Amino acid sequence: MTVKSRIRWALDREGLNFVLTNRIPRRLLTRFAGWFSRIEQPLVRDASIGLWRFFSDLDLSEANDTNFRSLHDCFTRRLKAGARPIDADPHILVSPCDAIVGAHGKIAGTDLYQIKGAHYALSDLLCDDGLADIHRDGCYVTLRLTSSMYHRFHAPHDCRAEHVTYIPGDTWNVNPAALRRIERLYCKNERAVVCIRLRYSGHPITLVPVGAILVAGIRLHFIDVELCLRQTGRNSIACDTDFRKGEEIGWFEHGSTIVMFAPDGFSFCKNVREGAVIRVGEPLMRLP
Repeated sequence: MTVKSRIRWALDREGLNFVLTNRIPRRLLTRFAGWFSRIEQPLVRDASIGLWRFFSDLDLSEANDTNFRSLHDCFTRRLKAGARPIDADPHILVSPCDAIVGAHGKIAGTDLYQIKGAHYALSDLLCDDGLADIHRDGCYVTLRLTSSMYHRFHAPHDCRAEHVTYIPGDTWNVNPAALRRIERLYCKNERAVVCIRLRYSGHPITLVPVGAILVAGIRLHFIDVELCLRQTGRNSIACDTDFRKGEEIGWFEHGSTIVMFAPDGFSFCKNVREGAVIRVGEPLMRLP
């Protein structure tokens, strides 16, 4: 085993990983990381990206432009045209992001799981009893973006964005080690509740991008508001913006998680299973 693989193996151990990422001042570190990642100095940029590549499987071959100004520029990179083909079947909702599929399935009333054995209430995540009731007995899927993945997210179908609620919170790590140890973790972290409606069928779909440690903010193209740790209160924003299937909606400043909800009647495509890697544009759910 090489030195690099030994170090990565050690950091992958759940206990050590949890201590390193969660027994520290998370919000302060996250704000610092947001500031540091924007330093446009070649030595800082190259050393930071080199260290990131050493500890991860970062692949920049699909990046549209690799002349990054900063580490942040690399985090939020766009891909080459055609790098993510979008499934054109009108009966299919596609994955909004590159991710590892986590907990998913039917919602039991309004209860669901962040990981096996650890449940939470939908109303606690959405902070809206009416919206939670819309997805009663529906289905959900948890999509976890790792640090080296493509960090932009896209429309799962032709749709209209109708409302966004920003909910400030903590920045717990969202990896499996933390999900097993921290109850209702997604309900504690910074997040945005994005309500969209499918253009032709009218079904309501909800996307919840959840922030995490080192994630300095969530960005959405269609609202002129910066959703980040600097905000101290909940922000409710009405909107009316159309998106085509696969069109970019926004991005994370780093890796994190999107939890996606659909009403009763939707079903999962055969490629969706826990632990599977899924990419933008690949089949995720089938419309009723």
